[in-house]
Amino acid sequence: MLELRPNCECCDCDLPPDSTEARICSFECTFCADCADHRLQGLCPNCGGELLRRPRRPAEKLAANPASDHRIHKPCPD
Repeated sequence: MLELRPNCECCDCDLPPDSTEARICSFECTFCADCADHRLQGLCPNCGGELLRRPRRPAEKLAANPASDHRIHKPCPD
């Protein structure tokens, strides 16, 4: 099950579980669409994998399977 991490690792903006702006790699490194597209050119800086739109978990499933609250922040170069 995906962690649904709460923020962009690059700019630290919030990415709630229902966000359509979240992008992840196969290791679940998480970035906002702006950083993924413009700073990272669609590639994860941690593993080199492609960044794709994170699926959203249905609201009724979040109660039993909540999103992560653990924030990871490693500023990306401009």
